[in-house]
Amino acid sequence: MPTRAGSSGCVSVCQALRMPDIFARLAALPVWQRFALLSLLGVVGGLGQAPFDLWPATIIALAILLQVHTVAPTARRATLDVWCFGLGYFGFTLHWIVEPFLVDIARHGWMAPFALVLMAGGAALFWALAGWLARRVAPGGAMFFGLMLVWAELTRALILTGFPWALLGHIWVPTPLAQLAAFGGPHLLSLITILAAWALTTLWHRRLVPGPIVIVVLGGVAGVLGSGPTPELRSDGPLVRIVQPNAPQHLKWDPAYRDVFLNRLLDLTGQGAVPDLVVWPETAVPSLLNYVQSDLSLLEGAARGAPLVFGIQRLDAAGAFYNSMVVMGPGGVIRDIYDKRHLVPFGEYIPGARQIEKLGLPGLAGLVGTGFTPGTQGDPLMIPGIGLAVPLICYEGIFAEEIVTGPTRPRLMVLITNDAWFGQAAGPHQHLAQARLRAIEQGLPMVRAANTGISAMIDAKGRIVDQVSLGVAGAIDVPLPLALPATPYARRGEWPFVGVLILLTFGFYAGGRRFGN
Repeated sequence: MPTRAGSSGCVSVCQALRMPDIFARLAALPVWQRFALLSLLGVVGGLGQAPFDLWPATIIALAILLQVHTVAPTARRATLDVWCFGLGYFGFTLHWIVEPFLVDIARHGWMAPFALVLMAGGAALFWALAGWLARRVAPGGAMFFGLMLVWAELTRALILTGFPWALLGHIWVPTPLAQLAAFGGPHLLSLITILAAWALTTLWHRRLVPGPIVIVVLGGVAGVLGSGPTPELRSDGPLVRIVQPNAPQHLKWDPAYRDVFLNRLLDLTGQGAVPDLVVWPETAVPSLLNYVQSDLSLLEGAARGAPLVFGIQRLDAAGAFYNSMVVMGPGGVIRDIYDKRHLVPFGEYIPGARQIEKLGLPGLAGLVGTGFTPGTQGDPLMIPGIGLAVPLICYEGIFAEEIVTGPTRPRLMVLITNDAWFGQAAGPHQHLAQARLRAIEQGLPMVRAANTGISAMIDAKGRIVDQVSLGVAGAIDVPLPLALPATPYARRGEWPFVGVLILLTFGFYAGGRRFGN
């Protein structure tokens, strides 16, 4: 590579390390050694996700991947290299996926490793396709490959019902740069991740522009976003009580423990001063709504006239089951019901159930009857004395583009979840991080009630005002933070960002050979 005059000290260090030579040597390693090293590099990249939040590790790992992809001798080799990196990244960040299979380990434990390998390998395929396309369309363009990764993340969030977990942009949640999600959502943050990694590669190649300029600009933006005045947390807002019963998943549906956990909810709700709103987690009441009329009087008594939002399952007249959020007002009157619309494939329903039945596979068809039916209404709920609330049940909180606020600006978002399925591993922390992003994107405070944690009040800037820690039973009383004016993302969604991404993609395609190496 040509050396430019006036190289900085940082560039001199990179030159001394002869980074391009290191990448070339990595590309020349035998396949199994390269597989292991790149998978380990993917694990390092995953350290940027919660609960570790080591975002520089993700930037460095991605920068190395961009260079490894650039020097790979063939498109096939580049594709395999990217897939290996993705396998390590997703295997590490999604390791919590084994937890649901360990709830009944005797019956389902054997499936846990297969679930992790299939999930990690499948997610890595999106990145591998990005690597293949980048080499076929614009070989040698590191930033073009990075843009393909952003497209892959966008696709992963949408296709096959979507799974936008551990997105590259999620590494910025604890930093001031997360506030940019109010303008372009999580995928804008993924683009910023790629820009930072690409900027680092330009230093390795002793280029003074444009990479360092990107670093300076991102640093300046972070400084501006992080140095502004802290919005005042008003103490005169409606008082919200968030209740966390801490019911372990292996005991939650045990009839012997039904009253134990219900009484815990009632006791935590009935303590202290009367709040303006009480929120319980997903499926907090382990019965069907159709058959809990006697329990509703107990719930109303504990709430003492305050509206109570709680999760429960229900059955309609046609025999369809729903995972629901219920708003109960004074007198135990059900004021509103929301049925979960975005269900978890294989967890809450069986994809292709009708086809399975037609094929006459009784073993699988037998599971269909236990699945939930997706709800059809997504309008905000009206909570007495509070206002309109955007309802989200568990899995729905990870889909930024699916949040429906309606024509009237809501007052808050309410997310109820049963993170007990995720155990005590990284899953609950990552789920909470995504909830913080939803608050930033919409400019709305979020009340998050989780069965085993982490329950929290999140303000409209994504900051945790107060929380109940993971794995403990408790309740917090927190004034509801103010809602902000509708953000650009809340008004226009993904489309402005997609337009920018298209322009960048064509721009770096046209100049890929110039800017990529």
